Amino acid sequence: MIPASSATEAVSMLLYCSSTCSVISCSNGVVIGSFRAAGPARVSIINPPRMEWVNKLHDDRGSRSLSPMSRLRQLLEAGLRTDTSQHTHPRYPGAVALVMRNGELIEKAAVGDAVRYGPGPELLSPDEREAMTPDTVFDIASLSKLFTAATTLALSDEGLLTLDTPAASQFPEWADDIRGEITVRHLLTHTSGLPAVRRLWEIPTQAQRVAAVLQAPLTHTPGSHFEYSCVGYIALGLFLERLTGSRLPRLVEHAVLTPLGLADTSYRPHRGLVARTAATEYQPYVGRGMVRGEVHDENNWALGGTAGNAGLFSTAHDLARFGEMLRLGGEVDGARVLDPDTARAMITDQLPSRLKPGYRHGLGPRIGDRSFMGSLAAHGAIGHTGFTGTSLVVTPSLGTVTILLTNRVHPSREWSEISTIRQQVADLTLTEAGRT
Repeated sequence: MIPASSATEAVSMLLYCSSTCSVISCSNGVVIGSFRAAGPARVSIINPPRMEWVNKLHDDRGSRSLSPMSRLRQLLEAGLRTDTSQHTHPRYPGAVALVMRNGELIEKAAVGDAVRYGPGPELLSPDEREAMTPDTVFDIASLSKLFTAATTLALSDEGLLTLDTPAASQFPEWADDIRGEITVRHLLTHTSGLPAVRRLWEIPTQAQRVAAVLQAPLTHTPGSHFEYSCVGYIALGLFLERLTGSRLPRLVEHAVLTPLGLADTSYRPHRGLVARTAATEYQPYVGRGMVRGEVHDENNWALGGTAGNAGLFSTAHDLARFGEMLRLGGEVDGARVLDPDTARAMITDQLPSRLKPGYRHGLGPRIGDRSFMGSLAAHGAIGHTGFTGTSLVVTPSLGTVTILLTNRVHPSREWSEISTIRQQVADLTLTEAGRT
């Protein structure tokens, strides 16, 4: 028994003395973080994945990122300079990146500002800006699709659906026309025939917006073409909600976030996370000012910030752990998200050769897309990008995970694109892995 007055000291001692001590649980009301206590507390040591993983990523021993002018930092700082092709603006106000190999941190860097522009938008003075840190929270945009996909596949492992389950099983309005041919596999692989986008934010009510998704006219016969479709992933999220009776954030939390211990990843982040969040875009055309802590994607925002196409906020550390799960076949540090065969299928090409869009596509991830994977594409890399300036690249054959997070849309999407820097960071990963 440890007196409540010394609970904080006991926690500090235990964490300091044992690198395997992850979380302290107190049986009579001591709350980790605020350490609320009354009376004596029974302290026990448990080993869920969260803190052990974070400690690994924050441990700089052996990491070449200790050099203030590491190659990764140099690449990121180059993006802070004026984009010579655009003459007036940097590629982004700030960025965070990390590279891992075989579960160990190789490089990490954070540069620039998380918030540089205020309402208007107006350039903030240096004293008013907020610096980027390794723990900055980002709107990860379409990287969220990987979490929607992983949740779908986890529900498949539980026997609630198969890849060939007709979406019309939950959308009766699809049953009597060609949309009745759409399957879960089609939605995951962007081959449903649903259009890329719909301007949902221009539709007045939530019910009408959902109806607009489900009534969207097909651009192709299901299975006949590849067309990257946010509408398709919104429909997939709605499908999962109707199938289970639970909202998508709860499903993602249960299937992915909780098993992996991703405490800094969520839809509609709470106040504490918002305070660490990088700002995105000034959006007066949808009735918003400078967006921060709300989803950037206008369609997702119009649906409440929790649709299947976007909406998640996360950090480089949490995304690295998700990437490790993909690299290691659905399990990391004893936390299993997907059955091994399911995890293998997720990162295996699912498209017939006639549908190839210039890269291959799994059940959620892109495969071998040089536009953001650079030289890693030739080594079987898988991953995804997000419109806000985010990307995740996992290369199982090399044991690497590469995370690049920027706020390139702050304050305007019109200012820059970052494909070159994405490729350069990927190429650096290949160099660090010893394969050129």
